[in-house]
Amino acid sequence: MNPKQMHYETLAQTLIKNFEKRRIEACYCATADEAREKALSYLPAGCTVAFGGSMTLAETGTLDALRKRDDITLLDRAAAKTPEETKQLYHDALSADYYFMSTNAITNDGELVNIDGIGNRVAALVYGPEYVIILAGMNKVAANVAEAVSRVHNTATPMNCKRLGRNTPCAATGVCADCLSPDCICNQVVVTRRSGIQGRIKVILIGESCGY
Repeated sequence: MNPKQMHYETLAQTLIKNFEKRRIEACYCATADEAREKALSYLPAGCTVAFGGSMTLAETGTLDALRKRDDITLLDRAAAKTPEETKQLYHDALSADYYFMSTNAITNDGELVNIDGIGNRVAALVYGPEYVIILAGMNKVAANVAEAVSRVHNTATPMNCKRLGRNTPCAATGVCADCLSPDCICNQVVVTRRSGIQGRIKVILIGESCGY
């Protein structure tokens, strides 16, 4: 185990304790493969599953694994053929048994920080699905809320705007301009400081760099 891995494991144990006091269930997996299998283990046969946009879910193979499960009902936006079908899936996701997502940042004290464009992802995090399963690389940990928000604006959002082909100042410069441009994807800022329902939110910390 190298120093980075040792640090991630040590820091994860601190985060797990801090999540616990916020009624959020958390665990640590050293690799993306372990994290994927842990996430899938939560799903009983016959459940309904939805997910939010996430490079972490794609990079860890979690999305592919969900699509291969024939014992669950997956509300998959990729299957939508019209904007109306996509909109309906966003609404249906709020009634899913399990909702999969990542988080844009995590504070050392166990808070989740997310910035969203349309708001469907943070809406599901806040209310609706019975359980929310979050996979997050340890690269997303920040000291506090202010640094977490800065991380999202200056690291995650410029990359996502590039990925989505958005015409924003950060896509052009790599630096947040606190813009109000038509293509802005920083429309909702949500800080989850505690789960209103014990154990509804489950965080799987991954000892690798995953997502943006």
